[in-house]
Amino acid sequence: MIDKLYTSNCLTRDEMLQLLNNLSSEDADYLHERARLLTDQVFGRKIYIRGLIEFTNYCSRNCVYCGIRKDNTKVQRYRLSEEDVLKTCAQAHELGFRTFVLQGGEDHYYHNDKMVSLVKKMNDLFPDTATTLSIGERDAEIYAKLYENGANRFLLRHETIDKNRYAKLHPGMSFDERMECIQTLRTLNFQTGVGFLIGLPEQKITDYVDDLMFIKDFNPHMVGIGPFISHKDTPLGGAENGDVKTTLIMLSIIRLLLPKVLLPSTTALNTLSKDGSYSGFNAGANVLMLNLTPSGARENYNLYEGKTIIDISDGVNLNILKENMRKKGYILDMSRGDYNSSMH
Repeated sequence: MIDKLYTSNCLTRDEMLQLLNNLSSEDADYLHERARLLTDQVFGRKIYIRGLIEFTNYCSRNCVYCGIRKDNTKVQRYRLSEEDVLKTCAQAHELGFRTFVLQGGEDHYYHNDKMVSLVKKMNDLFPDTATTLSIGERDAEIYAKLYENGANRFLLRHETIDKNRYAKLHPGMSFDERMECIQTLRTLNFQTGVGFLIGLPEQKITDYVDDLMFIKDFNPHMVGIGPFISHKDTPLGGAENGDVKTTLIMLSIIRLLLPKVLLPSTTALNTLSKDGSYSGFNAGANVLMLNLTPSGARENYNLYEGKTIIDISDGVNLNILKENMRKKGYILDMSRGDYNSSMH
């Protein structure tokens, strides 16, 4: 079945279920090997670098697993000003970054016009860079304006394809609206990303299968997945964390389903395991997010607890990271690293 996945990039729902239900650790190793082989065939050993700027931790939503949810009164809230964001971009641009990811809670202060203005300034100042947004749900006309003013990519995790589960995880939010937003982004020609958490309470293998089948069918440009890590000041505070092993299996399957997809090895993976990022690359991931959020703010962007951050603000650690990656057989690629549908 793994060979079928490798050669045809496709399994039926029943086959996927059978695969996940019967995967031994030897099978998992073989799965990772095939996924890495396929990644090498499409991308070589390149790992694309993204500069992550967490520009606000205010949020109007109450997702039960998230540390910056509206009802968490223990968070020290912050917002970077437009000037802070542009200054951060300028420093990172000098270091060679050519993709910026603006991520934040659904913050009413950064209302639509303000967001469009920020994106436009980034585009005017750094025309050779790509701008990715991860700012949640907005109206279709605002997505259109953001695209027209220079935003290129948008990550909006679908979170789960199960409507009832979605409602439990996201009080007051609508699954249908979420899906509509994702479809709108795709229609507007954003390079669009979806994704889900691994290891949430009560998550079953059938849930993973449904999410994987949705991802295959939707055929996104990016997929962001990572292990669930609990945060003490949320309703899921005492829940057990997701695990690295399952996350790596999901990464490999997604790579085999979508050979050209841009697939990050997430910070959460590194938080749970010392070599988490490398394990992700060995399993088929090909994107690394490096945190550019100014210190003083970054400590308070706690979606979950214990987040590990590589500080590359002075460029020294960036060179160390490049060298470490080289030793492990990977090349850090600082270019825009756009999705390319014509890659073989």
